[in-house]
Amino acid sequence: MTSHRILSWTPAAIVFDCDGTLMDTERHWQDARELTMTDFGIVPAADFAERSKGLHYTQCGQLMADEAGRPELGGELTAGLLGHFRALVAKNPQTMPGAREMVANAAKFAPLAVASNCPRDVVETCLRNADMLDYFDHIVVPDDGNRPKPHPDVYLTAARYCGAAPEDTLAVEDSSCGVEAAARAGLRIVGVGPWPGEEVAASVDLWVSSLAEPAIFDWASKRVVHQLSV
Repeated sequence: MTSHRILSWTPAAIVFDCDGTLMDTERHWQDARELTMTDFGIVPAADFAERSKGLHYTQCGQLMADEAGRPELGGELTAGLLGHFRALVAKNPQTMPGAREMVANAAKFAPLAVASNCPRDVVETCLRNADMLDYFDHIVVPDDGNRPKPHPDVYLTAARYCGAAPEDTLAVEDSSCGVEAAARAGLRIVGVGPWPGEEVAASVDLWVSSLAEPAIFDWASKRVVHQLSV
């Protein structure tokens, strides 16, 4: 990793992932996957949770169908997965440690966007409930013009909407799928969460355990001071 490329730098824009980065919703996806597979009597392989993390929900639904040897059930499993997830998020929306403070500081010195594999309404509802939605200039999700992560499309589009070149834009991500997307888009990357292993970490500039970690909190605070002094 090249942490100095982050900690001595002021990006022209910052693009955040949502699930597991800003919002503590990855556990909701895990629960939704388990509930959906129980509904359909599917017993997944031991590594299914890791393989499914960060995937677009349609890809996850199809992965579950393939896991069951019933690829024709992809649409039904996707619908069940999304239904369970929406219900779980509505009951218990939670932010990740340091997320709100990081976003509030970052919004003072750079335009912000979210690039997520989630449906737009889910992202907007989560951020609104967390009092963070107004900080973001753009929400970018897969649609007819943007393929889901790990394709780079949502990150490239988010940087463009913010008026920044990819190489001048910072991505904040928690999953290997998202890191791959941001790396392919040419953004610098801060990874957040449990240590992902050397292979994923090799693609990021800085890895922190949470957005409350002093290194990243101090970096954002100093960027604010710098902007106010110029």
